[in-house]
Amino acid sequence: MTLSDRPFTELLAAFRAPEPTPGGGSASALAGAVGASLLAMVASLDKSRAETGEDLQRLRAAGEQCVSLSGRLSQLMDEDSHAYDDVVDAFKLPKGSDAEKTSRSIRIQEALRDATEVPLEVMRTCRHALEHGVVVARFGNLNARTDAQVGLELLRAAIRGAKLNVEINLESLKDNAYVAAVRAEADTLSGFDGTGAPNASG
Repeated sequence: MTLSDRPFTELLAAFRAPEPTPGGGSASALAGAVGASLLAMVASLDKSRAETGEDLQRLRAAGEQCVSLSGRLSQLMDEDSHAYDDVVDAFKLPKGSDAEKTSRSIRIQEALRDATEVPLEVMRTCRHALEHGVVVARFGNLNARTDAQVGLELLRAAIRGAKLNVEINLESLKDNAYVAAVRAEADTLSGFDGTGAPNASG
């Protein structure tokens, strides 16, 4: 059973279990999924602040995108755990001979790269959700404005959390060009917080 299919109490139990997965990466994806879902809810409420048909269309479209992005983040919650498990398995490979050491080293680097790509994708997905969330916060029902703000805050937290996982994996990767490219993208992604101003934590 996937993490996203588990009952909530079982999901929490999985997070607090003395196992490496699910961990912070999956938790970041979960936070983003909840944030996007809250924004989707606000976008679907009646009595929006949209004053024109065009604005209402933008609000509804943003809500639909948040639904889709929440689903993607739910998938990434599982993908992050699988990616980290692959890293652990790679480190367990035999290293008795030079050939085994070479094979193990290659597999570790491959697994670390995969484990970097997942939280990076969490950052990208949350960034997209934030962009749509700005629209929701602007045009959504005034009485639900705090729900929209909570959604945005969860997405910001998810981006920061996912970036931590990206950075720790980059420390062990040997492809300098890849490391530089990912670090630059992660910095760009974390530099948008939905307020129109640079994010100081980025």
